[in-house]
Amino acid sequence: MAAGNDDGARRSRAVSSSTSAAPTSGSSRRPTAEKRRHRRISAPRAMGYAAEQLAQLLGRAPESVSALKPTEDGWQADVEVVELERIPETTSVMASYRVTLDEEGELVAYERIRRYTRGQIDRRT
Repeated sequence: MAAGNDDGARRSRAVSSSTSAAPTSGSSRRPTAEKRRHRRISAPRAMGYAAEQLAQLLGRAPESVSALKPTEDGWQADVEVVELERIPETTSVMASYRVTLDEEGELVAYERIRRYTRGQIDRRT
């Protein structure tokens, strides 16, 4: 009888440890490795991952994602960031960063492509 209880307890521990393990930071939102191999992340997730990972690198919170497009290897996003806050806000210095993500949403490259004042309006050429 003790051996039967021991086997049941062992099975119970195995099941509970595999289902209740605490996810690591940031991993709960990302698909499992098996699912990732079959398709790229969605556009909304790509936007979130681009902004989140750029914020970690720059130490500044992004204002917005102004562009997003799929590429052969993942996604490319343009993310707007306040680089220098000024008063009035329309004179704050902004920057556009181009962020490249792989299919899984991991940042593989970024570069600043433009600096401008917040109140500046683009003109068509």
